[in-house]
Amino acid sequence: MKAESIVFAIAGSLFGLIVGWILGAQQAIGTNRATPPPAVQQAAAANPAANPGTPPAAPLDEGRAQAMRNVAEQNPRDAQPRVQLGNMYFDAERYTDAISWYEEAIKLAPSDPNLSTDLGVAYYYTNQPDKAVAQFERSLSVDPKHSKTLLNLGIVKAFGKQDLNGAAQAWQQVVALAPNSPEGQAAKKALEGLQTAHPTTPPGPGSE
Repeated sequence: MKAESIVFAIAGSLFGLIVGWILGAQQAIGTNRATPPPAVQQAAAANPAANPGTPPAAPLDEGRAQAMRNVAEQNPRDAQPRVQLGNMYFDAERYTDAISWYEEAIKLAPSDPNLSTDLGVAYYYTNQPDKAVAQFERSLSVDPKHSKTLLNLGIVKAFGKQDLNGAAQAWQQVVALAPNSPEGQAAKKALEGLQTAHPTTPPGPGSE
């Protein structure tokens, strides 16, 4: 599953930057909202250790990709080679190509929440937050307790939609479902950032 690319994109110490971004979010309307704010991108580049889930883009192995395309053509009912191609293109940051293969795969495996969420992440990275949210909701229709999907949903709602209440609700669900998981810890930090910047945002579970 490739969704960790967003799950940890603003994890760890980078969540401290949420506050400053949210306070200036109203000025960002009309700009490229689907991309994480520049402060987050710069911090990630300057401090890779704080961003362990997002490795540098892997150069695409064209020979391997062609071989996998041949496998996909020979197995028109098999989702897995298409998933692998989607992952390869995603890792190479060729998100439009990744979307094409993920969309083919999900036609063959419509009940796979991991695949559905990977597709939603790729939509987000191609500046399509509405499609990303809709895809995450499809993932949750299959598995309502899919914590990575819920965490990603909150990130896209916050950064792509400026829907802070919606983001908080998604992150609260993550904390309730898996408080000690990496996703739960990231959601707690995100909620703390929202509360600091916007005290009127619904508090997280266990808050006073």
